[in-house]
Amino acid sequence: MIEKVIAGALATTLMVAGPALAAYPDKPVRIIVPFVPGGSSDITARAIAPGMEKVLGQTVIVENKPGANGAIAAQELKNAKPDGYTLMVGSIGTFAINEGLYKKLAYKPSEDFDYVSQLVRNPNVLVVSSKIPVKTVAELIEYAGKHPDQISYASSGTGSSDHLSAVMFRQRSNTTGIDVPYKGGAAAIADLLGAQVDVSFQNLGAVLTHVQSGKLKALAITGAQRSPELPDTPTMAESGIKNMVVYSWQGVAAPTGTPKDVIDKLHQAVSESLKQPRTQETMKKLGFTVVGNNPDEFTQFQKEEVSKWKEVIKSAGLSQ
Repeated sequence: MIEKVIAGALATTLMVAGPALAAYPDKPVRIIVPFVPGGSSDITARAIAPGMEKVLGQTVIVENKPGANGAIAAQELKNAKPDGYTLMVGSIGTFAINEGLYKKLAYKPSEDFDYVSQLVRNPNVLVVSSKIPVKTVAELIEYAGKHPDQISYASSGTGSSDHLSAVMFRQRSNTTGIDVPYKGGAAAIADLLGAQVDVSFQNLGAVLTHVQSGKLKALAITGAQRSPELPDTPTMAESGIKNMVVYSWQGVAAPTGTPKDVIDKLHQAVSESLKQPRTQETMKKLGFTVVGNNPDEFTQFQKEEVSKWKEVIKSAGLSQ
């Protein structure tokens, strides 16, 4: 009789403990993207999903949740259960710039997310249209000095990395100009090619072919080192503009409070996916350099990015 009671109690204990002890993940993982399909964040998320599935042993679903410059998806991530089943692949804007740009933001990147990995990065390149008679950054600064408040800077939108790169450049070079925001990089580049606008800090991958064909002149790269794709184009530091290292980047995050072992499992899945030849090829076509750093490194990097862009935004009086 005693044996039956013990066996029954043990069975009950196992039934109760079973779900709690279930190994992560035991159901599909969802990645939300804060932008429309076809953009860098969307392509990056869909590129890493198949490799993550192999490591996790579960389906990884990518969903687009655009709106409010990424805030709609970010707020959904903030409010999601911190169990590793809802993630977000977002950009420098979502994870860093927005915190300093918007006074009333429905989420706070520095507090509401646990960071898994910075996936990829790509420097911006300072390009000028054919009508601007300059070949170097020094010549552009001289030209700007002779034409105050006349040079137009095209960007993919207010608060984008290309817009804020232009703002930072003018701050560092003590020059002036006119910001011309577009609804996306493609429109900005089109007018730059048509010489309707003068200057832009565009993502390297977006203008590389135009630079290589001679339709646009590349004056400098915002990366810490020269780009292999444009080896003859100097960095901003080499051009005399110190403290101006800028990368456009994508990363993956989970809601704050996600267990460390789950974050580690997710990082393993992301890291393995980024090593896959197919993923590497996709990133290369976009002009991205694979990063794949660990959670601690990405967390520290995110803090530094928030601080950097807050300073630029505050100095320019751009808070909204």
